[in-house]
Amino acid sequence: MMKFVKSMAGAALLSGAVMASTWAGEIDSIAILTPEEGTDFGWNQQGIESAKAAGEATGVEVIVAQGLGYGDVRPTLRELAEEGAGLLIAHASGYNTSAPEIAEELGVPVAVVDTPSARTEGLIADYTLSGHEGAYLAGRLAAKMTRSKAVGIVVSGEPPSWNSQSAGFAEGVRDEDPEVDITYAVIGPAAYSDAAGGKRVTESVIAAGADIIFGQGNGSSFGMIQAVATATAADGGEVWFIDVIGDKSSVAEDVLLSSVIWDITPVYTAMIEDIRSDTYGTKTYAIGLADDSVRLLKTDAIPDDVWAEIEEIRANIVSGELTVEPIFEATKVRALMTDVSE
Repeated sequence: MMKFVKSMAGAALLSGAVMASTWAGEIDSIAILTPEEGTDFGWNQQGIESAKAAGEATGVEVIVAQGLGYGDVRPTLRELAEEGAGLLIAHASGYNTSAPEIAEELGVPVAVVDTPSARTEGLIADYTLSGHEGAYLAGRLAAKMTRSKAVGIVVSGEPPSWNSQSAGFAEGVRDEDPEVDITYAVIGPAAYSDAAGGKRVTESVIAAGADIIFGQGNGSSFGMIQAVATATAADGGEVWFIDVIGDKSSVAEDVLLSSVIWDITPVYTAMIEDIRSDTYGTKTYAIGLADDSVRLLKTDAIPDDVWAEIEEIRANIVSGELTVEPIFEATKVRALMTDVSE
């Protein structure tokens, strides 16, 4: 029997090979599956921490299955269902085929990403989240602070969540200063954990003139940070890094300009409540600036006057005076860039 990390939140785990039920109102435990360890200060860690927080808020136990890779997770999904999990959160786009299959097979509610079409009442929910509003602010910040009038976007793939942030960042740069060039580089089709590739591609973007890098990469972001930390901009000054989802201040303080921080806790909490109210699989989940489930990280590297301007832009978005629409299609994202490379 595979062992999983369990977070207790006041509910006992069902013992033995008891299959989870989909009866409305009955949910004692949930499970989250992540491809990488929850130590990346990003997608995997935020997913795990948010699931634990949602479990604490709703009084359910949380089972964590991490570091599973991007292969076939059907056996793990089945085992977690047998352990009694009443909701399986498949926290990777690579799981969006196997998880719905297991949901249909066992009748256990699952949550998937990047697959809105899979949504099935009572059984399958999609949480294709978008931090585009925060990324827009990051683009405005980058355009205000670049010295070279050149910034870069480095991504570990082109899933919808990354695409919407890339587009939001590019639109923010353009709205702030249309003269700033944007180099867009893709490490690979699914290079989420490729730190070596992240370093190599980021170095090439910096060599092209960028002095600020907006990186989206999970594990590969550590390679991006290495490249930024050892690089010198064309003018002899520093290169800055803008991260996504988590706060890497503790490991990248010298090069971290900001981060588009996500908090998925409200989403997972809503999923548990939807199962209890028999409305699971009928809603679209979102994060955004209005409730601080998306926010831009303030670091000491950002001058106070610049931050005040960013805060004013944020207020305009929250009030509806300024609208930032998500763009999920990779082809439309690429069309926003000055230069594209893979």
